[in-house]
Amino acid sequence: MRLFAGTQFDIPPKCDDCGQLESECVCTPAEKAASAARREAAAVEEAREAARLPPDKQTAVIKIEKRKGGRKATVITGLTDGANDLPALLKRLQADCGSGGTVKPKENLLEIQGDHAARVRQTLTAIGYKVKS
Repeated sequence: MRLFAGTQFDIPPKCDDCGQLESECVCTPAEKAASAARREAAAVEEAREAARLPPDKQTAVIKIEKRKGGRKATVITGLTDGANDLPALLKRLQADCGSGGTVKPKENLLEIQGDHAARVRQTLTAIGYKVKS
């Protein structure tokens, strides 16, 4: 039973999808479930965006590591997955360096194949991050 049922303040509930009164709603259960899933995904994405920090409040640490076979990798640490969109940042760094790489969100690090410390430093500074070597 609604709080104000039978009074002048009674406002019957409406469907969130079609806007009709619930008694006159024409939405199928599948449409309602899909709409609820979209709203939930949007809420999760909104909460994730709210948790992000601006680049000027973060410091990236750039190191060059030697791998087996004498190969080198540029490793960027200090940027957390919760405060950044690491896959998008990696994609931009890969494009600027012309090299491959990977994201390791559990360790909160990015790896770029090869010695690209100067280019990575330049790109991160242009985005607005503070950079240490």
